[in-house]
Amino acid sequence: MSERNEAQYWDPLPHLGAVFAAEPRPDLRSDLKATFQGKWHERNWRNVPGPIYGAMTDNCWVGRLHAPRHVLYGGDLDYEQEFLYRQPRNVEELHAVVDAVQEDPWAGWACDGDHHWTLSLVREWWQDRRRLRDWITTKHSRWSTSDRDDEREAATGLTDYLAYLDDGLEADLRLYCYFLDNQVGPTAGDHLPPL
Repeated sequence: MSERNEAQYWDPLPHLGAVFAAEPRPDLRSDLKATFQGKWHERNWRNVPGPIYGAMTDNCWVGRLHAPRHVLYGGDLDYEQEFLYRQPRNVEELHAVVDAVQEDPWAGWACDGDHHWTLSLVREWWQDRRRLRDWITTKHSRWSTSDRDDEREAATGLTDYLAYLDDGLEADLRLYCYFLDNQVGPTAGDHLPPL
């Protein structure tokens, strides 16, 4: 088992208050409630399971400027909303994600995924990964050859998402499922649920 698979689950939610307090931004929404107004039923299916997700976000394509290892763009009606393809795994990554989220003028992000995801729903999402893979590869073929700089840059995020889907995401989802079932992260030797 690789070192990556042995990493334990890191819960970003207890750190959100400190992240907001550390870098107050008077030009943007500066508290959790004003920043995270997204609704579960509006979430983008491309979001990886976890506490933070993009729902009815704007399509202004600023998220990757702040969190390029976490945020991508995509929608079902050619409305390229922002979504989260990798949950933050430490405070530094959480800062980047919060910076990206605060830039959304519609406040369409949410941080209540833990209240909605279940082991069963995570498994359903994982079983539907071929749909995700097909979307990524189709979008990548278009964006990687685009004459637009922002689309070519976003194609690098698609490459990263695909690599994560192939190596790393399953282990992270198993850690998250353990957390959902037990309300604490696993420790060394705990049995992680299969997907």
